[in-house]
Order: sequence, then C-alpha cells, then structure tokens
Amino acid sequence: MADIPDCAPMRPADTLTRPAFALPARACDAHFHVFEPGYPHAADPLYAFPDGTVKQYLAMTEALGIERMVLVQPTYYGNDNGLLRDVLKRLGPRCRGVVRIDENTSDAELDDYHALGVRAIRLDLFARASWPTADIIGYVRQLAARAKPRGWHLQFYTPGTIVRDLLPFLADLEDTFVIDHMGYMTEVDPGFERRLLDLLRQGSCWVKLSGAYRVAKSRPLSSVSPLGRALVAARPDRLIWGSDWPHLTDGQRDTGEILNLLGDWAPDEADRRAILVDGPDRLFFT
Repeated sequence: MADIPDCAPMRPADTLTRPAFALPARACDAHFHVFEPGYPHAADPLYAFPDGTVKQYLAMTEALGIERMVLVQPTYYGNDNGLLRDVLKRLGPRCRGVVRIDENTSDAELDDYHALGVRAIRLDLFARASWPTADIIGYVRQLAARAKPRGWHLQFYTPGTIVRDLLPFLADLEDTFVIDHMGYMTEVDPGFERRLLDLLRQGSCWVKLSGAYRVAKSRPLSSVSPLGRALVAARPDRLIWGSDWPHLTDGQRDTGEILNLLGDWAPDEADRRAILVDGPDRLFFT
C-alpha cells in the first residue's frame, strides 16, 4: 500500500457550490462510488482506501438536490460486488447498480443482481489495454451476451485511445452501451471528437457526461466545455450525467462546480431534463 497514492479527505457537503439551475424532480447522478471499511479490496488496488462513505454521499446529494443515483463498481473492489449489494439493499429503489463480473459469474447470480437493482455491466478496458483489438471485441461480445437477456446495457470504462480503436466495431454494435467520461480522450484529437459525435447519433450508443477533470487533466475544466456542448447539441436524449463522486483521488473537488458544468453545456431546461431524468429512466429505472 505504500507505493500507491493516498486519497484526499472528502470535502464537507456544506461547503459545496450550490446548483446555478433548478434541478428537475427525480434528477439522477448516474455515476458514483462508495467505500466502506470491512470489504475486501482487489489484490493490487490503484489507490489507498478512499474517504467516501454512503453517509457522506447522501449528504452531498441532499445538499445539491439529487434524488436518484447509480452506484458503479469501482476498480478498488475488483469483481467483488459485496458492498454494492449492501448499498442497493440500503438505498432501495432510488438507487441502481453497475457491476463488474467475470466468466465464473453464474446466471443465478446475475438474476439476483437484477432483483437488487443492477442494470449494467462495467467493462474495465484500462485493465485490458495491452490486449489486441480483436480480443477486446471478443470480450465485449461475451459480456453483451450476458447482459442482453436481462435488458441490461454495457458501460465502457476505457482509455480514449481504445475507444478510438473500437469506433468501427461500436458503430455496428446493436447492444445498448454507454461510454464513460465523455470518451476519456486526454489528448487533443479533433478527429476523435467528430467520430464520437457520429457514433452518438446512432441508436445504440450513449455517452456519460462525467469525469471532465479526468479528460482535462492539468488543463482547466473549461477546456472540456466545447466537447460537452457538442455532445448535448448532437443527442441530448442519448446522454446521462454522473458526478464521479468521490472524485478519486481528490475528494476535495467541488461536486457542485462539476454539476454546474452541465448548466453551461445544456442551458436548455428540456435538454437538462433529458439528461438528468429521462435518460436514467430508460437505462436504469424502467
């Protein structure tokens, strides 16, 4: 644990910037993680145990007016979804889940996840970045076959360079899928952005407006605004928003500031409702 980065303490909810726009009823944070003591972590975690409990998360959502949420299994816990199970039981129907699975996960276990509120499988392609593209495509097809019978979708946690390599395959993929963190392209690549917008316009692709600071890296958050606005202009009905709380590894980030980026990218109230309410309804709450 000495060789992995620590996580900054969580910013108190009462210090968050308040939303600059009125959140619609049933607004949903479609991407958050939580961490509680007593649950086994992956063999080689990428960061030390973070500050980010369920109680802290709910204080944030209450402060900002977020009523619904989607818990995404983090890399810290690998494929052990035990904490996710317990959180879904605790939070009830206002919360849905995205699990990580392996080839040994049984159909009975997937059915149990579904009953608890799971609606998607997370594909960690960072962990498979060295794989040939053909092997990655085979992996995607394998998990799509597990998701489809339950009406689930796939979520791609993927470096932008791999998204770029997969674009021809994804353009023909009929299974519903979500690309996390706006495509996660951290290098300037206008051609990639154009092709991502083209992909978004076809029926199976969704994009998650999350992780703007991941895309920006050392640049200001405003540097991501052209992409955010372009995504909203292309297909607001194929977008969802996620806080990426607790903002690993910097828990001091202002979630209210992150939410207010959406107000800049989607100044139209109907577009914000599509992103915060209607999209989550279709992917998670029906």
